[in-house]
Amino acid sequence: MTTTWLPPDWEHPLRVDLPTGHHLRPITADDTEKDMLAVMGSRDRLWSIYGAAWGWPPEDMSAEADREDLQRHWEEMQTHESFNYALLDAGETELIGCVYIDPGDGPECDAVISWWVRDEYVGSGLESALDSFVPDWIDRDWPVTAPFYGVR
Repeated sequence: MTTTWLPPDWEHPLRVDLPTGHHLRPITADDTEKDMLAVMGSRDRLWSIYGAAWGWPPEDMSAEADREDLQRHWEEMQTHESFNYALLDAGETELIGCVYIDPGDGPECDAVISWWVRDEYVGSGLESALDSFVPDWIDRDWPVTAPFYGVR
């Protein structure tokens, strides 16, 4: 069942290439090991961004809990409830960050978009490229008209 915030016949992108040679694709439970390294390696900064709203990432997050969370994200993507895209290098050896696309709360905000990169990429050319890329991608490929980019 597809939720009503997106058109019922719309299909979410399965892969999006960035000009840097990196790409975005839906995250899956199979990404747990790479996700754990990225999330827990940047946990303090991620908590400062998402902790109050999502209670994430918890200080004691286990691989099992992360796997369950990634599986939930995958399932929510299939029903178009919300979306979590992993930012990966060309060979998918490294998960560098994530992009979240969630429903907004009305016509003035029909989607809430946020993203992050691992601590070692903060201030890098890749982060700058992602910062430019995401709003353009949302405008080009997503059926939303009033996205909010405030969670950063």
